[in-house]
Amino acid sequence: MTTDNTETRTVGEIAEELYLQCIRCGKCLAVCPVYRETRIETLSPRGRVALYRAVGENELSTGEVYANKFYNCLMCEACREACPSGVQLDVILTQVRADMARSGLLPGSLQRLDETIVAAGNISGEANEQRLGWTSNLESPPAGLDHGGQAEVAYFVGCVSSLFPASYSIPQSLVQIFERAGVNYGLMGGEERCCGYPLYLNGEVERAVEMARRNIEAVRATGASRVVMSCPSCHHMWKHTYPELLDEDALDGLEVLHETEMLAELARAGRLHLKPWPVTVTYHDSCDLGRKGGIFEAPRDVLRAIPDLELVEMADHHANSLCCGGGGNLETYNRELAQSLPRRRLEQARDAGAKYTVVSCQQCKRTLSGATRREKIRIRVTDLSEVVLRQLEDPSDD
Repeated sequence: MTTDNTETRTVGEIAEELYLQCIRCGKCLAVCPVYRETRIETLSPRGRVALYRAVGENELSTGEVYANKFYNCLMCEACREACPSGVQLDVILTQVRADMARSGLLPGSLQRLDETIVAAGNISGEANEQRLGWTSNLESPPAGLDHGGQAEVAYFVGCVSSLFPASYSIPQSLVQIFERAGVNYGLMGGEERCCGYPLYLNGEVERAVEMARRNIEAVRATGASRVVMSCPSCHHMWKHTYPELLDEDALDGLEVLHETEMLAELARAGRLHLKPWPVTVTYHDSCDLGRKGGIFEAPRDVLRAIPDLELVEMADHHANSLCCGGGGNLETYNRELAQSLPRRRLEQARDAGAKYTVVSCQQCKRTLSGATRREKIRIRVTDLSEVVLRQLEDPSDD
């Protein structure tokens, strides 16, 4: 996908303009997680700009080697943030992946992921009706199962939290918070589908559009005027990409929120009564929620609302946050590379003096938690919703 002012131009024209904008300063190399790990120039943002331009000028033919340079990428957009020339590196990355998909150069592992999503409606390939498996070991069924089309808030759970047991605690925590705060919410269960973000990242735009339409219909069936999600990728897809892919009025009447915004709102309204937690924590800004979505202060506001908690920042934070290594479908394409990346982030958390790293993303939690074991770094990783539920005052104590 390209921006409005590039849609009518050829790939060669776009490539030439972007190439000329690039002043080869190397600032993108300093922030690119893949380049910092591999030190391979053609895997750097600057190198990809040059490759894109060479293809656009017919100086280089596309093929598997060319495609490899763009799929070994987290799509974290740290390069765009650092670029002093304003090169639209996100345009290049998205455009090339779409070109690769149309040219039949989508790698086999990513093709299989796409086919799984289209066939099953989720990334795991399980029956989509299993999306409510996380509700089975709650003390009582979530109230959101019985919304009767009268919900005020629709909770879009997402594939990972719905179908990966290690992430069940995130939706379990959030629905319990909703119920104790008196939020009228609805769940969609098997009517929910993958948000389409993995398809979109792979250049399969048309397939992503179909997922978007079905999900909007499912949310509207709950009667809700607000839709909230724990997953930053789902949030980014709904908030920023759905309006671009569909008609401008596709989301009319629907407010899109991330869990951090909802929790901050509940805290400000006095609907969360939080117990003291005398511990030092740091907050990890996920790429999709922070750098791409601009949501930085809501999660920090929630943490600051917890008495006795000390919030410290890592060396790289807010828009300069390091990617956890779990983005861009890299784990599916190059698992070894993806697993080598979180170490730097965990070292930053440790160096900040934190005992806990708080995240607002099920993928960040999974990626960073796995790395703590592999790298033997003694730090706990937990989602913001889990923290809030644990620190909620028990009504029975009143």
